Amino acid sequence: MNAQPHAAVAQTLAELPYASALVPHSGGLEVEGDYDTVHLDGLHAPEGARAAGARFLEAALSDCVLTGTDLRGARFNDAWLSGCRLTGCTLAGGQWLDTAVLGSSLAGVELYDAVLRRVTFVRCKLDSVNLRATALHDVVFEDCVLRDVDFGEARLEGVTFPGTRVERARFGRAVLKDADLRGALTIDLADGYESLRGAVITPAQLLDLAPALAQTLGLTVAEPAVPAGRASSARTRAASRRSPRR
Repeated sequence: MNAQPHAAVAQTLAELPYASALVPHSGGLEVEGDYDTVHLDGLHAPEGARAAGARFLEAALSDCVLTGTDLRGARFNDAWLSGCRLTGCTLAGGQWLDTAVLGSSLAGVELYDAVLRRVTFVRCKLDSVNLRATALHDVVFEDCVLRDVDFGEARLEGVTFPGTRVERARFGRAVLKDADLRGALTIDLADGYESLRGAVITPAQLLDLAPALAQTLGLTVAEPAVPAGRASSARTRAASRRSPRR
């Protein structure tokens, strides 16, 4: 299996195909608000702001700070987020499609029961993000740090991790299909090694994972046992070599 190429991600606002159509957004976020072809720049939402069911269509968010924001069931379609900081936000049950997240941090974010399709994270830090029972299709984590991320019971299909560090991640009861971990710099799981079935790794990664996989399977790794007769002969030869010659 070869790693699937992914579409180039716009690195700047000007590179977006809909950049010329963007209109600056003023004000905060609203419940079930429609944010179509708008640019939210430097938005600092009040802590605990409610915006459940919000829809972001061909929208750009840059340098936004969201703390404890309720975005439950929000939809991001062809959206672009850059330099954003999301802390303790609720994004559960949301739908993300053809969206890019660049240079952003997500800490303590609830993103369970969501659907992410063709979403790319570039140079992002995901810390204690809850992705339980989330469906990830063709998602790319590029040059990211995933620390204490919970993929429990999630479905990862066509997900890749080029240049990414996976640290203390949880994969219990996750289902992987064509998930490519070969580009990951580290693969460190807190649990769920048995769920790596369906993933592609390198021979070197297999050697690194071997102790944990053996423990998961209940294997005891030990040196070959020496038969009693051979052991006795070996001791006799060793003793004779140590005896002084007369």
